[in-house]
Amino acid sequence: MKKILIVFAMGASAVLSAQSNVNELFAAGLDDAERFTNDYLAPVSEGAIYSIAGGWYNTADAKPLGGFEISIIGNMTSYKNKDDKKAFVLNTADYENLQFVDGSTSKPVSTALGDIQGVRVFVEAEIAPGVTSREEFELPSGLASEDINFIPSGFIQASVGLIKGTELKARFLPKINTDEVSIGFYGLGIQHEFTKHLPADKVLPVAISGVIGYTHLDGTYDFTETGIVDGADQRLDVAINTWIFQAVVSTRLPVINFYGGLGYLSGKSETDVLGTYTVTSGPFQQSYQDPFSLTRKASGVTANIGTKLKLGFFRLHADYSIAEFNNLSVGLNFGFR
Repeated sequence: MKKILIVFAMGASAVLSAQSNVNELFAAGLDDAERFTNDYLAPVSEGAIYSIAGGWYNTADAKPLGGFEISIIGNMTSYKNKDDKKAFVLNTADYENLQFVDGSTSKPVSTALGDIQGVRVFVEAEIAPGVTSREEFELPSGLASEDINFIPSGFIQASVGLIKGTELKARFLPKINTDEVSIGFYGLGIQHEFTKHLPADKVLPVAISGVIGYTHLDGTYDFTETGIVDGADQRLDVAINTWIFQAVVSTRLPVINFYGGLGYLSGKSETDVLGTYTVTSGPFQQSYQDPFSLTRKASGVTANIGTKLKLGFFRLHADYSIAEFNNLSVGLNFGFR
């Protein structure tokens, strides 16, 4: 179990570490660094929202009083074919100091999900009468440059049946700490089966439920040791909150079943850039303390279809969701009805 959790944490830390490559932008001044970082991180923040929000159910058939299921669930949120999430157009007219070395005024550059390399920029200003200082550097690339084309998440989830037709759910990833990364999350959900209230629910071929789920993730990535910009205690603190509301329908067969859902997801990601950043070269040599925070929201319709195989206490399920970011969810389940 510990090894599985570490693998999931490593995947999440890849997302966090991609975000740390922007601190060289402080050489362009605080306003330019914040503007670029916001555009650079926006798609990975959105993708993470979709990644941790999925996997709340594998059937619409709610468990009876005392029935339970414990699951190990992994999500893979793909962006391989989403070119609009892997790049954004940087227009130097929107920046105070940042310029392209090749003289362009605008061009596509990589987001934290992308793979555009070798884009060089510079900042230049007069620091004394007749004395000009210039600093050149390369804009960061993203996860696709490391052949990573999905955002992973994983967690343990437990479900228990309560009163007629109602099922309570909880999910968590125990806090995992390494030298650079600390990450964990939890969530609560509820499922209610409407067909349980029908007189003939035992003979109906399908079950229909409503599901509401809340998930919270918090993570920290400490990149002080990268030494790109002088300073101390340089880190990102990331907090993500998501809500999902779905209507679910599933078959009622004894061994293999099929299910699908349609609903709405909303989430908010907050990233605090913390620590001390001291620029020691170029025209804007200055220190910044806890320079800025970034907020990104995402919302939209989501639909999924999946299947579940039940063999006594042992179950397997897999489903695919279509949304702004598509997601594959698989689970290994143990339970009793």
